[in-house]
Amino acid sequence: MKRRSWGLVFRNAAEGIAYGLRTQRNVRVHTGVAVLMCAAGFFFRITRTDWMFVLTAVFMVLVTEMMNTAVEAAVDLAHPHIHPLAKAAKDTAAGAVLLAAVFAVIIGCIVFIKPVMSLLGLY
Repeated sequence: MKRRSWGLVFRNAAEGIAYGLRTQRNVRVHTGVAVLMCAAGFFFRITRTDWMFVLTAVFMVLVTEMMNTAVEAAVDLAHPHIHPLAKAAKDTAAGAVLLAAVFAVIIGCIVFIKPVMSLLGLY
């Protein structure tokens, strides 16, 4: 196998991210929520530790969403017709995204509940 330059490797990765953003509604939704969570982090001036948790959750959701897109594309290429194993692969990848999203919501609640309650005068 021919070695590729670092520039080409990064360009291919960027094309994959662009493909996900361009073709997958959920990638766009999760990216939008990620931007909002980062804006909230700056607004509430969360701690460095809180940033680590928020960014871990944000990137976990985005990574699993991109992997889900890759699994769906590979399954569709390998077996374009409905098949129980194709369905299992797609459903399992989607389940991984759901678990990551639930984790992100839990992290968001833990990190932002106190600052939001304080802003509302309830804490």
